[in-house]
Order: sequence, then C-alpha cells, then structure tokens
Amino acid sequence: MQPDRRRLRALNAFYAGREATEIVAHAATGLFGGRSALVSSFGAESVVLLHMWAVADPEAPVLFVDTEMLFAETLAYQQEIAARLGLSNIVRITPDPADLAAEDPDGALHRADHDACCGLRKVRPLARALTGWDVLVSGRKRYQSDTRAGLDLFEQDGEGRLKVNPLADWSRDRTLSYMDDHALPRHPLVARGFHSLGCAPCTTPVGEGEDPRAGRWRGVDKVECGIHFIDGRVVRDPGRENAA
Repeated sequence: MQPDRRRLRALNAFYAGREATEIVAHAATGLFGGRSALVSSFGAESVVLLHMWAVADPEAPVLFVDTEMLFAETLAYQQEIAARLGLSNIVRITPDPADLAAEDPDGALHRADHDACCGLRKVRPLARALTGWDVLVSGRKRYQSDTRAGLDLFEQDGEGRLKVNPLADWSRDRTLSYMDDHALPRHPLVARGFHSLGCAPCTTPVGEGEDPRAGRWRGVDKVECGIHFIDGRVVRDPGRENAA
C-alpha cells in the first residue's frame, strides 16, 4: 500500500517541535484514529517511551516481541519495568512453535542466515500479531544509526498502519537525562557496554566512538531486523537502502 503522503505531511508539520509526551498521549488515547499500541523491545532506552505511555494510559497495549533468544536480563527487566510503571496490558508475541520446529529445530539458524532468523522469530510473529492495529508507536531515534538519520515523527508501513516515532529527534544525552529526571531503572546490560539490545547470540557490547547499534549483527551487513518501514519500504541495511 502506498503511503498517504498528504496525511503524513500534515501530521509531521503539525507536531514538529511539540513535546514527545503530547504525541505519546495522543497516540495512547486514540486521537490518531483506530486501535493504538506501543511496540517495545524493553531494551537499553525503552524505559523512556514506556514511562510516557504509562503516564498517558497504563492500560494501553504494549506489544513485546519475545524471540525466545533474548537475554535473560531483558526478560527480567521487562517484568521489573511493567511492575514499576503499572503497565497492565503487555501483549507477549512469540514465534510459532510449528515454524520453529520446521525451520530452526536446533536454534542455530542465526549462524547461517540472520535475515531468515529475524523473519522467523520477530518479523513474521509481529506481522501476525498486528492484525487489527491501526497505529503503532516506536522508540526509534535518528541518532541511533545511518538508516534512521532521516526518520520522521510519522510514517506509514506497508499495510497502511500509521507509525509514530515521538522520540525521533531525541539525542542520547536527552534520553539519559529523562531517565535520571524520572529515576527510571536502566537495563542491567547497559553497564556492560550494551547500548542496543536484541537477541543474545547476535548482540555484542559497543566500543567507544561506535554508534549505539554497532553491536547488532556485528560483522554482517545488517543493521535492522526488517520490521521497520520508511515510505512503505522495509528498512534492512544501508546498502539496500542506498540501492533502492
């Protein structure tokens, strides 16, 4: 489906410069029309948007994709944050057991084909779960990687759903300051150098001077799992984007 560019231009112009908390509140309370949900990885910076979402409406849905290969620390952190913020509607999304048995019976698919593993454990389960949702809220930020540098506040995915990125223009310093100001707990792996967290086998610590997502799929020409869209096109890696 082609994006509704007129609507997107209007939304991006109207909300430019407005507070992220206002955008989040409007999404959580259904102002953009249809059913809304926050999609969260409960990763290194997720708590900022989760806090805003909880303030707006703690009963509003949060979609959490559990690939069944996440760090144990991430699973524990998800439980801690949900309890701390009073988020009462966490929708846990997992891979289809039959698909796992057929396509990754020994849990080693990531070693041979990262894209296939992401598709099996994250992209396809989320796509199935999104049926009926009209507005999705994401915590992506422009500073995180080259593929996100042109990120708008409002996008549309390939199915016509509105994608809202309230923190698109936030810096790392602003994000950390918000955590401090609201006494929000950090993901336990951040102290060990993990600044972007995905599945345990495919995530490494980030070195000084590297961008926050450098530890994802290290050594492979891949920086996105495949669930994100810009102008209706899936975003995977810079080479493919530049060639498109």
